[in-house]
Amino acid sequence: MKNLGIVSYNINCNFTNYGSALQSWALSQAVDRIGKDIGVQSKLIDYCPKVLEDCDVLNPFKRMWDTDEESRRMVELTMPAIKENYKKFEDFYTNRFRRTKKKYHDSDFNEIVNDEGIDGFVCGSDTIFCFTEFKGFVEGYYANFDCMRGRSVAYAASFGDPHFNDEKYNTLNERLKNFKSIGLRENLMLDYVKSHTSIPVQRVVDPTLLLTSQDYETITAERIVPEKYLLLYSRRYNKKMEAFAEQMAKEKGLKIVEISLRATNAEKGHMMMYEAGVEEFLSLIKYAECIVTNSFHGIIMSVQFRKLFYGFSREQCDNKTQELTELMGLNNRMLVSGDEECPNTIDYEKVHALIDVVRKDSIAFLRNELTVLSK
Repeated sequence: MKNLGIVSYNINCNFTNYGSALQSWALSQAVDRIGKDIGVQSKLIDYCPKVLEDCDVLNPFKRMWDTDEESRRMVELTMPAIKENYKKFEDFYTNRFRRTKKKYHDSDFNEIVNDEGIDGFVCGSDTIFCFTEFKGFVEGYYANFDCMRGRSVAYAASFGDPHFNDEKYNTLNERLKNFKSIGLRENLMLDYVKSHTSIPVQRVVDPTLLLTSQDYETITAERIVPEKYLLLYSRRYNKKMEAFAEQMAKEKGLKIVEISLRATNAEKGHMMMYEAGVEEFLSLIKYAECIVTNSFHGIIMSVQFRKLFYGFSREQCDNKTQELTELMGLNNRMLVSGDEECPNTIDYEKVHALIDVVRKDSIAFLRNELTVLSK
């Protein structure tokens, strides 16, 4: 059985991220299922590139997006929950994966073949190809170590919002040569990559859509909140989204359960749940009456559990969220001000019929990628 290392943006970051954890878990599950037929299995690589070496979940202040005094205060107030959340994420990465024995950096990554018995690499998913987010081309994400070149594929890699000049495009073209095939999560750079490589290139779905709700049920915690509630999941503070959620909860007579850094919302009666682990996050999605979120993966998991949701625009994420909702026929569920008209029902039979089609195509592409690595 050959070991294929999954290389992604997940364990080492400034704030834990349910989406990052779940996309890695879903990809590992998909690799293992396909791998039973072709003799491969996944191993999660604990990879910390140089650009992320100063990230610290337990001391996130110097790498925060929002540097204003109020945002800092919210993080300070949330620190007890952040510490509890971090421990649960560590348990998730340790207990839900085959994980490398140690953390690897750019300086020692080539040792991984002998240390861990890695035979090939799957780079993905998430914004691993995003030059602006990482202030450069991350070597491991672009398979640019000696041990990775010609032994790697990319699955559901994303460029985010690319801003390449001529020099960067030249570097990109060289990096693309490291892969045997590339699956991209969005259409944005699809034509460019196809025209600058001779390998298979295809748009594929995020790994979290390779699975179904039945798969997530296997790791979902029991119900946490006994009363009926609205889940407000905010990846970045949005005053209009917060007001929308509060108005909807009032109209429907629901308690607000909130996952965010907005600690002072507890004073308004919100049940703050930043400490929730991945399994608890899935539970909070599953049992909610409705969900209000500006999270890409918050939308995906709402769809997986067939929940009524309302999505809000968020800086840095509009392109990927727009493509996601278009794929599922759910563009009308995205809001900016909260005053837009939005249906109060979702035809999930239609939505999941659309997902089934692209899921089958994506699994077929991933199977081809893994077959190449298995030889």
